[in-house]
Amino acid sequence: MQTIPDVQNLPDNRQIVINKVGIKDLRHPLQIKTRDGVQATVATASMSVRLPEHVKGTHMSRFLQILNEQTEPLSLANFPNLLQNTVERLESQHAYIDLSFPFFIKKQAPISKIDSLLDYEVTLSGSVEDGIVCTRVHMVIPITSLCPCSKKISEYGAHNQRSHVTLDVEINADIELEDIIERVEAQASCELYGLLKRSDEKYVTEKAYDNPKFVEDLVRDIAGELNKEPRILSYRLECENFESIHNHSAYAIIES
Repeated sequence: MQTIPDVQNLPDNRQIVINKVGIKDLRHPLQIKTRDGVQATVATASMSVRLPEHVKGTHMSRFLQILNEQTEPLSLANFPNLLQNTVERLESQHAYIDLSFPFFIKKQAPISKIDSLLDYEVTLSGSVEDGIVCTRVHMVIPITSLCPCSKKISEYGAHNQRSHVTLDVEINADIELEDIIERVEAQASCELYGLLKRSDEKYVTEKAYDNPKFVEDLVRDIAGELNKEPRILSYRLECENFESIHNHSAYAIIES
């Protein structure tokens, strides 16, 4: 039987390191571990490794094999195992993985108690560099905010808006996605729900009115909660209020 040459493993005489080489924007089914069990989703994956100066190419097919062989539901606790597997299979000291996917939480309406799903944008990012593992979570959390100034100066009513909290955190492995999301939502004028009946709509409207917050209040209050959480090692916190009475957004950032 004729031997098929392994061109990737041929030596390269240009002696230039490639920092990252791999695959990008691959859509792949994924199972995510949640508090309620296992959630099926579709992730957009980017995977790469560092290529030494003496090697011609990496083995692109092995990235897909690693994803195809991932049978255990993925969690923040076992995500480093996927990184370590990539290091070993691609024979590199540095590996990088980004997995972006919609994440759903079942939420109960405050008065009617009707269940519905709310979606969040989540990206798990990880790296291994010379044996040191770093895991980060990037997420977009939608909330409601109500303007304190509008409430103060108006005889009745106040303008409110939907806001996006964009959070990028470096974590320890034992925290759950729901833990982070709940800490953020608790600091909003009111959290969002997928489905509301009239009694629920009355409740969330009045709750936001009783809990007005500027964008500055939101980022400071959320940062205060994140600072209490030892499983969060560092963070970049961004809040954007899509103003209902302006054609621009209010915007604030805090970095730990």
